[in-house]
Amino acid sequence: MLIIMAIIVPNLRLGHAKVTTGERRFAHRLEHLLEDDYWCFYDVPVGKQRRYPDFIILHPRRGLLFLEVKDWRLRSIGSIDHQKVELLTASGLQTKVNPIEQARQGAYQTVDMLRCDPDLREKDGKFKGNLICPYGYGVVLTNITRKQIQAVLPDDAAERVLPGHLLIYQDEMLEDTDPEVFQERLWGMFNYQFDRTLTLPEVDRIRWHLYPEIRIDNLELFPQDAPDSVSVPDIVKVMDIEQEQLARGLGAGHRVIHGVAGSGKTLILGYRSEVLAELLNKPILVLCFNITLAAKLRSYMSSRGITDKVHVYHFHDWCGEQLRTYHVDVIEGDKPYWERQVDSVIAGVEKEQIPREQYGALLIDEGHDFEEDWLRLVVQMIDQNTNSLLLLYDDAQSIYRRSGLRFSLSSVGVQARGRTKILKLNYRNTREILTFAYEFAKDYFEEKNSDDDHVPLVKPEAAGVNGPKPIFRQLASLEEETHFAANCAAKWHEDGVPWRDVAIIYPEHWIGNKVAQKFGQQKIPFQLLATPESRKLYNPQDDQVVILTRQSSKGLEFPRVILIGLGRLRTEPENIAEETRLLYVAMTRARECLLVTSSEANVYTRKIESIANCDMD
Repeated sequence: MLIIMAIIVPNLRLGHAKVTTGERRFAHRLEHLLEDDYWCFYDVPVGKQRRYPDFIILHPRRGLLFLEVKDWRLRSIGSIDHQKVELLTASGLQTKVNPIEQARQGAYQTVDMLRCDPDLREKDGKFKGNLICPYGYGVVLTNITRKQIQAVLPDDAAERVLPGHLLIYQDEMLEDTDPEVFQERLWGMFNYQFDRTLTLPEVDRIRWHLYPEIRIDNLELFPQDAPDSVSVPDIVKVMDIEQEQLARGLGAGHRVIHGVAGSGKTLILGYRSEVLAELLNKPILVLCFNITLAAKLRSYMSSRGITDKVHVYHFHDWCGEQLRTYHVDVIEGDKPYWERQVDSVIAGVEKEQIPREQYGALLIDEGHDFEEDWLRLVVQMIDQNTNSLLLLYDDAQSIYRRSGLRFSLSSVGVQARGRTKILKLNYRNTREILTFAYEFAKDYFEEKNSDDDHVPLVKPEAAGVNGPKPIFRQLASLEEETHFAANCAAKWHEDGVPWRDVAIIYPEHWIGNKVAQKFGQQKIPFQLLATPESRKLYNPQDDQVVILTRQSSKGLEFPRVILIGLGRLRTEPENIAEETRLLYVAMTRARECLLVTSSEANVYTRKIESIANCDMD
């Protein structure tokens, strides 16, 4: 039997430190007595004022409902009027705001905020100027029945201080309560109803205002110098409900997220960093493999004002910082310097020259590129009192090894059993780009399932919008390829596309240098990320075309991507799988538009040309 349930954000089954017994019981009733088109947010701070209503229920047809939940018992209520309640507690008599008044104020303040957005106001009709959806408020008393209240308060007094239509009592939220009766209680809290239904973009717009932390573009709602004005983009972008539910409900302990490219893994990491920055005293460590991604993440943390609490490093930079901080010499030997750096940190920890448990939490992006010894090392850096780890992984983007992790997560100290989540939906790319990239690389991606202690390879599912089909251009020379790329970027910019929305991805540095030379000749501003130093200085806010390798592009995204030099790739049988994975990563960096060019024919160009010329629907 299929059970359809409302969505609770966060998922309280994952654990929530603040939830009371009555709140958890009421959340369970919401989940089971409402249908799956109801979104119920528990204890989530609203707007820039960060107010915490107990529950907000959002429904496309019904509207917004604000609820306060109280676990009071009748004997604890000393006195009550329409403004305040005197409660008898273990600490003595305490005065609280009447919960009806508390819910009313929270509802009105939130509705006033939403009405600042012209797109959330009715344009005409009798409700012109009002919020585009109805709203209401009420109170849930989880340990008091309606008969108990009626026995101690006369009818007229009860209606003054606890209006009956604004209350749900203990006996009205039982496990066997009829769903229709329960819903009638909820929607009896509204003074009016509309005939219209909210569209999905309108629902997302409401969520964009209510919860700034789920905004993908990190736009500020109220400018600091104009607190009464509002600046909202025409099209808002927010986490989808699964991403938000996961991000808010991660809880303590070790968590592992297996997500396809574009599923929002890095977005969840950013949100999780903000949450932990508020909760923990010790610094939070964020590690990734890609130098350019580390620079982007640092830029994000800076925009959120948490760089003092959240330390972002490319893994090998972190190793170097550990050696410098604790004055540990790099081991001599025949290995490359960066390998000896890692070995030196591992040895330093074993000899207690470098302390363990330095960080309150550890968040790892690109976990698929981390070696066994690296993970075993960094897991020791987590304070055992908090024991907070988030590991993000996509085996399809494992471009530095041929078959993903060859070890179990538990063998390196990651306690993942029962704490894993798989994200299959790709929100970054248009359907056309994702289909194009997957068709090209699918022979080298064998989808596999796994248990919580190993890593699955998951086929991506398109969740994005439609867009133009990717274009392949076979040109006469590399000079023509660079000229074509420069002309495309210039034309897009004339059409209003910012330079920073364009990326040129190349396979070898000498090709990147030729691209940069051509762009310089045409006076197109660019960032060439060809060296570790330039990648560390990458700033996604600079309005310049980004020129970078396929490896450096991993973890980044751009509205428009030109993938250049396809004919120059290695074609030896032993290299085809690696080159294909790199091309898949590069293709899936494009959100809206993908162009691929080549001036020589080979196994890759023939396959791409056949995909570009066929109907992929």
